[in-house]
Amino acid sequence: MRTFVAGQEAHGDIEFAELALGIDVDLFRGPLEFETDGERAAREDAAGDILADLRAAAEAGDEIAGWDALYADALTRTVPFLRSVRDFRSESGEAA
Repeated sequence: MRTFVAGQEAHGDIEFAELALGIDVDLFRGPLEFETDGERAAREDAAGDILADLRAAAEAGDEIAGWDALYADALTRTVPFLRSVRDFRSESGEAA
């Protein structure tokens, strides 16, 4: 079975959410692979700008933007945990 959102085929749960909500998960959560400090800073700046726009639209009465802002904000809180686990494993010598 194939799933389409707005005429585009979604290949997996993450892509479905991105197409349905218009939120780039990696932008807010961060990539699960290594990124440099400069890449992280640029990504976080862009995510912060987009989140501010979503919040402003929500305050102006756009309910969908409000829900998107909540989802995007929640995604920004998932990265430190994933990184801390990966960093802990690499420091302790466990296979990541």
